[in-house]
Amino acid sequence: QVQLVESGGGLVKPGGSLRLSCAASGSAFGMFSMAWFRQAPGKMRELVAAISSGGSTNYVDSVKGRFTISRDNAKKMVYLQMNSLKPEDTAVYYCKMYRGFPPQEYWGQGTQVTVSS
Repeated sequence: QVQLVESGGGLVKPGGSLRLSCAASGSAFGMFSMAWFRQAPGKMRELVAAISSGGSTNYVDSVKGRFTISRDNAKKMVYLQMNSLKPEDTAVYYCKMYRGFPPQEYWGQGTQVTVSS
């Protein structure tokens, strides 16, 4: 059974940095794409960044140049380095593990990120 556990969230001042981590259990981690989503109060969950099994990345426009997604297949970990944080980055951040064939997806429980002075 796959489990995803996020960590690294917290309270940070505008302009600060945080590094989120997501630890995966189960086998075949390297065959899955990984992504970070976020959901702010009253808003829909949105894709922040994704990384394919081959290492290709994509980002939502609002975080390009500030956030970096990476993965370590040997450790079954995915990371989100967040720099130059803004108050509008405040949200619960979720890790997602997924693939299209066979169709499978798994979610973590989320970690709170609050950007405030």
